[in-house]
Amino acid sequence: MKKIFIVTGEPSGDKLASEVVKKLKEKYEQIEYRCVGGEYLNSLGIKSIFDLKDITHLAFTSVLLNIFKINKRINQTVNSILEFKPDILLSVDSPDFTLRVSERVKKKNYDIKTIHYVAPQVWVWREGRLKKFKKFLDHVLLLFKFEQKYFDKENISNTFVGHPLLEKKVSSKINLDNYFDNSKKIVSIFPGSRKSEIDILLPILLKSVVLINNKLKNLNFVFHATNETKDFIEKYLKETNIDNIDIISDPEIKFSTLSKSIFAISKSGTVSLEICNQNIPSIIIYKLNFINYFIIKSLVKIRFANIINIINDKEIIPELIQNECNPKEISNSVIYLLKNPKMVELMLNKIQKTLSNIKSQSSSTEEAAKVIMQNLS
Repeated sequence: MKKIFIVTGEPSGDKLASEVVKKLKEKYEQIEYRCVGGEYLNSLGIKSIFDLKDITHLAFTSVLLNIFKINKRINQTVNSILEFKPDILLSVDSPDFTLRVSERVKKKNYDIKTIHYVAPQVWVWREGRLKKFKKFLDHVLLLFKFEQKYFDKENISNTFVGHPLLEKKVSSKINLDNYFDNSKKIVSIFPGSRKSEIDILLPILLKSVVLINNKLKNLNFVFHATNETKDFIEKYLKETNIDNIDIISDPEIKFSTLSKSIFAISKSGTVSLEICNQNIPSIIIYKLNFINYFIIKSLVKIRFANIINIINDKEIIPELIQNECNPKEISNSVIYLLKNPKMVELMLNKIQKTLSNIKSQSSSTEEAAKVIMQNLS
């Protein structure tokens, strides 16, 4: 029996990995899996060797404060992989954790094939990392076509598979009337998947909701959480006296809720592509503590945080980053766009045009599964 060990570092990677595993299981049942993952991989019967939240830390200071704990988990993961002796080590996103694992495993057992899914964003910062990756990565699965030139330059084997969040999905048949007041329009809010970023963003978002409520009526604000963060977010929500907020964590309900939303407020990250793919207008927010922001600002080579804006090299989706990420700016942006449907239509047209240029012609997860199967044979 063939073996695959999957290493993720946060919920978004866990979700991406689970989609590929679903495709693998359709084609080839005789594969044994183990993982460092979360609720999505666990739902497929692949239990994680430890809780994913143990390694989900935000930015430099948080990582530094937890460096010994993270290093302990890296060593634990490496030892589990070497004991399991997989044919393939599939690392997904979160390079500061997953690629450290891959590097150490490759040094100790060169025969284990290493495939990385979601290329490190060398086009944003630290392009020099590529020379190091070449020493221990056998193949890289790329989400965006423009990334190929960076990996081809260093002769790192790669395949453009496209982004799974841009695949067409079957419409959900969930009746949202069972969950929300159908007389109100839904605004979806994505406060992040790490507790450290939720701690920063959630108070700002709740104050924004109050300001929006003062200007617009008949809205229902739905916070999208994971199973790992739901209780944490719920504590915040219970401390408010806002009566038009809800929280959901079930993936199917979240998908249906987003598809029925009139607007979304999203933390910068992978989920913003999912929002774009469902043709929902949105704004992007993000905030770090001053030290982390100063460090990142001095290192990055790009002007924008969102991939749609990066590709176009101009702001298509409004970004409220750092000082601009405050209740007044957020509420003003949401109110302005909801009151200006022509501007929203223009934004959505530009987004869809961009997406049509970056989508793969076939199923992203199907292509990723093909590459993995080829390396299994």
